Amino acid sequence: MATTVTFKRPDGQNVQGYLAEPEHTAGAAAIVVIQEWWGVNEQIRGVADRLASAGYIALVPDLFRGKTTVEAEEAHHLMTGLNFGDAASQDIRGAVQFLKARSGKVGITGFCMGGALTLLALCTSPEIDAGVVWYGCPPLEYIDATKIRAPLQGHWATQDQFFPIATIDPLQDKLREAGVKFDFHRYPRTPCLRQRDRGRAGPHPRHPVRPRLVAAGVGSHLQLLRTLAQMTWTKHVLIQGGGDEETCQSNSCLVFGRLRHVQELRLARGL
Repeated sequence: MATTVTFKRPDGQNVQGYLAEPEHTAGAAAIVVIQEWWGVNEQIRGVADRLASAGYIALVPDLFRGKTTVEAEEAHHLMTGLNFGDAASQDIRGAVQFLKARSGKVGITGFCMGGALTLLALCTSPEIDAGVVWYGCPPLEYIDATKIRAPLQGHWATQDQFFPIATIDPLQDKLREAGVKFDFHRYPRTPCLRQRDRGRAGPHPRHPVRPRLVAAGVGSHLQLLRTLAQMTWTKHVLIQGGGDEETCQSNSCLVFGRLRHVQELRLARGL
């Protein structure tokens, strides 16, 4: 069952979101799904629906307040108008707290723009139990790893020009120094993480690299982390070829190539 719900941010303001629930919610874990720069469209709602079909409560907070687009230029406009600090510390944390009132375990996952927001939310929402990032990373100066309490899994393309792989080693160092439990995966000779909604759950059967799930030190969070990785894997399939700018734009991989300077102005407002 899916519906639009209204929940409160920590500051008391109301936000709407897309809530997908399994047939039986008693004892179900929950997942906050963070949109890409297209908004809360049919595709991202489908991710939540598939999580619900696997027995999880899934909530997609509407960061763009009802606006969606299929045009990269308009998506870029919507994204650059977003206050990332406020979205992470208020909208997303409000979604986490909303789900915490219904579930004992709440994870978070996001794609591209949503991947970067997932990292920021992990720094501002101590209620989060697990997180999976799909190829989005904000400037590292905005990540306070000492505040991350949840185990983290990340997926990165080694030749993605818009999310430079060179950023990930320093990110790992930062996480390691803070004692964060993390599990990162790099995909060689992959210039761009191209998104394809296959409409089914679990890793794509033809993909040569399946998510390797962290098996040590996660304890009771492992099942939630595994589900985050497996169910959201259908959101994108890494394939050979592609990676040119046109392809990346059409798949929203251009986000941080254009966003970095905007972030430096906006992220500090809420963090």
